[in-house]
Amino acid sequence: MSENGTGAPVDQMPLPDQSAPAAPPGQVAQPAPPNPRHRPSSIPALVLAAIVAGIVILSAWYLTRPVPLMIQGEADSTRIDMAARVDGRLAKLLVERGQMVAAGQKLLQIDNPELLAKLEEAKAGEALAEAELARIHAGTRAETIAVRKAGIDRAAADVALAQQTYDRYASLAANQNASQQKLDEATDALRVAQRSYDQAKLAYQEAVAGFTPEEVKMAEAKVVQADAAVKTLQSLVDQLVVTAPGDTQVYEINIEEGEVVGPGIPLMSLVDMNDVWLRFDLREDLIKHVKLGDHIMVRIPALGDRQVQAEIKLIASKGEYAGWRATRATGDFDLRTFAIRAYPVEKIPELRPGMSAYADWSDAVQ
Repeated sequence: MSENGTGAPVDQMPLPDQSAPAAPPGQVAQPAPPNPRHRPSSIPALVLAAIVAGIVILSAWYLTRPVPLMIQGEADSTRIDMAARVDGRLAKLLVERGQMVAAGQKLLQIDNPELLAKLEEAKAGEALAEAELARIHAGTRAETIAVRKAGIDRAAADVALAQQTYDRYASLAANQNASQQKLDEATDALRVAQRSYDQAKLAYQEAVAGFTPEEVKMAEAKVVQADAAVKTLQSLVDQLVVTAPGDTQVYEINIEEGEVVGPGIPLMSLVDMNDVWLRFDLREDLIKHVKLGDHIMVRIPALGDRQVQAEIKLIASKGEYAGWRATRATGDFDLRTFAIRAYPVEKIPELRPGMSAYADWSDAVQ
């Protein structure tokens, strides 16, 4: 490495700008003017700052904006579980699933021969009680009174004979012609004859007087008792044929023909399609301004997001323990849910139980 007169290495000395024109001899070289194409620009920085500011503003708005509260419910209707009151075997199923049935229409028939036999037995007992009551009301027959009168005459004849025998033995005993034993036997025979005569007279009086009021009431009570037994069994026999309580639709059938049924076991379920409502389970902090008669706007997705106006007709009197959320992280306070029932103001034939219903709660209550 060589050095020039200045003492600096030759390879480290700056090279002259080849693009600048050489200065004339005797003049100092002037620096070249800056190239306009390499001038720094502030426009990209401003654009970048604007974009960042916009993102920050949008993020803050999104995080602080009020979020609409969407509540979800579903359509529901009156469901009737049909059960038999008697046991037996399902003889015939008269309807099918999904079938519309009218009030009083037969749904199924149960076979129970033992119950039918008990009913016939009860009817026979009722007929016997009624015949006994008719006999009492008719009174004692004339033939019975005549027999009782003849009994009095026979008893009177026995008394007269016993009295003569006693008088004879008493006279003989007084003269020592008869023993005391014979006299005692005659005395006992006379007393027996007199008692028989008294009994005959009482029997005759009873026949003439007829039955007592107490006996009449007993006979009448037996008739009422027998009639009640017949009605009880008849009501059970009537339950062998299960009928629809109203205009409904068959929802479920839980039994097949030939199966044994028991009292209280649901056999089929009916749905009243004329009584369809919308059910929502609301937190307790959402129902403080809700009252009966308020209208809410809901939409039904199954009907093409159809807007439906419904009237609140029921608010549960007690909150449920399901569907709650804690208001504090530690779970010190819980919010329960209250069921509300809203009925569509206008009848919607297409609305069926189980369809979902949605509402923006902030705008739903009107």
